[in-house]
This record gives sequence, structure tokens and C-alpha cells, in this order.
Amino acid sequence: MSKRVRIFTLEDVAEHHTATSCWVTRNDKVYDVTNFLPDHPGGDDLILKYAGKDIGDVMKDASEHEHSEAAYDMLDDFVIGRVGAGEQVVSEDWVAEDDFDPEDTDAAKDFEKNEFLDLRKPLLRQVWESNFSKLYYLQQVHQPRHLKESARLFGPDILEITTRTKWFVIPTLWLPIAGYLLARSVAQFALGPYALPNILEDPVLPLKLLVTTSIPISSLIKSTLSFFLGNFVWTLLEYIFHRFLFHVDYYLPDHPAALTLHFMLHGIHHYMPMDRLRLVMPPFLFAALSFPMTQLAHTLFPPAMANGVIAGSFTFYVLYDCMHYALHHTRLPAYVKEMKKYHLAHHYKNFELGFGVTSKIWDYVFNTVLPV
Repeated sequence: MSKRVRIFTLEDVAEHHTATSCWVTRNDKVYDVTNFLPDHPGGDDLILKYAGKDIGDVMKDASEHEHSEAAYDMLDDFVIGRVGAGEQVVSEDWVAEDDFDPEDTDAAKDFEKNEFLDLRKPLLRQVWESNFSKLYYLQQVHQPRHLKESARLFGPDILEITTRTKWFVIPTLWLPIAGYLLARSVAQFALGPYALPNILEDPVLPLKLLVTTSIPISSLIKSTLSFFLGNFVWTLLEYIFHRFLFHVDYYLPDHPAALTLHFMLHGIHHYMPMDRLRLVMPPFLFAALSFPMTQLAHTLFPPAMANGVIAGSFTFYVLYDCMHYALHHTRLPAYVKEMKKYHLAHHYKNFELGFGVTSKIWDYVFNTVLPV
């Protein structure tokens, strides 16, 4: 069989168990025998009895229906793919150790065994040109691999550099922005919501006003409360993004474009969870995801309050991303060490539970707590 034959899981096959779509397996090959049902000498009932299942044993059973060598040859005309081997790493028995340090993956052996992605080549093009089903993709992408160096997503360096981010870039970039928005919030509470021009007209004005103007305590309190509301809002957004955007898994269309988008957003992280350069969000990606949220904040709240809420959310986002990096690679104090075990269990034990990274609060609310 060609290596480009489509790869399925047994779950894929099991979904095709009716007279309008009848698949079976034999010797790890997948056959679509729907059009053969009316022509089967033993009647279509016998095939439908094993629809979505393996027929290796029943074809050898003369008491059920005797098959000639010609029958086996004819079966080859209906091959549509094969069942993927699918090495299993994630397990309910997995236990997080304080000194967790997974072994490196042998890239050549991994590709030879699983025929999924070749870690020695750029990955995104392989997903785009994939020959595997969505279920096989999901099965494999949630079985972690580990390399000493980051695997390439793109071939050209100019594209590849946009996918790699060192952890300290996040606080360096986003904390000053959060601080500026908080300053703008204080100035707006003190002078009125429309006292400041458009941010592009005079961006330094809020900072000047804080230095030259007497700011009422009430304005500082209002900005602080808005900031803390933003902290709370981020914890909910963190959960929503992680569970309903990054783990949309089973609602994905079975199409290479959808799988490629999923792989870029979060699949690469589950596929290579210890990659130090892909544990925080590239700035351009966070900017794209945060834009509609900031617009919503300005729709829901007055300008001064909106800027305080956004500042608080951005600050907690920085905490989230830095903590996420630490959960994968740092020895931590007691509470954070517990969250490390919890988050690693999301990767190595059950990726359908445990969506909280900075806390478990929304996992308790939405009943998605992962026992560790």
C-alpha cells in the first residue's frame, strides 16, 4: 500500500455502519463496501451485521459464509485506506512527578511507526497536505512528542520566526501597554471620559496629566476596582478560550484547512508540550484574539472603566502566560506546584478536562475538574 493511502482510526470505521455507508476492516485495511452490498452472494444482511467492524475472522468462518480466493481479490477493489497504529502516551494512570523530564522522541522511528508528521521537516505543510482523518489527527496530536530543539512549523525563516516566542517577551511587551491603559483610565475618571483625545493624537497626554494634575482618590479607587474586575474577567476568558476555542477538537470539520488552523492555535502545543519557544502566545496572535474582546469592553463599559478592565485583563494575561511557561519548566512553590501537576495532567492524562491554568475556579463551576 502507498504511504499516501488515507489513515483512519477504528472510531472512523465504526461510524460507517449502515446500508448507505458501510465500511469494514481486515488486516488493518479499511474498505468501503457500500456499493457491493446488493451484489454480495451471501446477501447484504451478513455484511451489515459486521458493518463498522473487522471482518477478518468471519471471512474465514465457513459456517457463516464460505469465501474463495477470488472474493479476497475482489475485496482489494474497495480499499479506501488503513487503520493507523497510533502509539499511546496519554494515560489515565499518568502521575506528575516533581522532576518530570520526558525522554526525547526519535523522530525517524516516530514517523515510521505512526506515519503522522515527520518531525524532521516543517510541520504545517504536512498537516495541510495530510492523508489522515480528523480522528486520527486528534488521536496523534494529543500524544506528546519531545525534541531538544523546537520543530519547524514553516520552511522560510521569515515565517518561522513569528511562531517562536521567548517567555520574557510577554511581560516586556504587554505590561507597559497595560500600565498605559490604566493611566488613561485614571485620567479619564479624574477629568471626564472624553477629556482625552484619540490615543493616536496625543498618546503621552495621560502620563503628563498624572504628573501635573491633582488626581482625586475616588478616581484611583474607581480605576483600581475596574482593574480588579479585569483580573476576574481574564480568568473566565482564559477558561473559555482554552476549552471552547483551543479544544474545539470534535467540532472541527474533517478538512486539512481546519486541522491546520487547529494545529497552529493549540495542536502544536499538545503535540510538543515541552517546547520552550511555544509555551507563550506569539504577540501577533494575542493581539488578534484580544482585539474583539477590547472592542466588547468599550461597548459594555464607559471609556474610563473599559480601559481599567482591559489593563487588568492584560496584566492577568501576562501572569497566565508566564505561569504557563513555569508550569512546564520551573520548580515552583506549593500552590503553583499543584497547578503544575494539574496542567501537565491535562497534557498527559486527560486533555478533555482541566482547562484552568492560573486556577481551577472555572473548572469547578463548569464541572471540568481533572482529578490528579
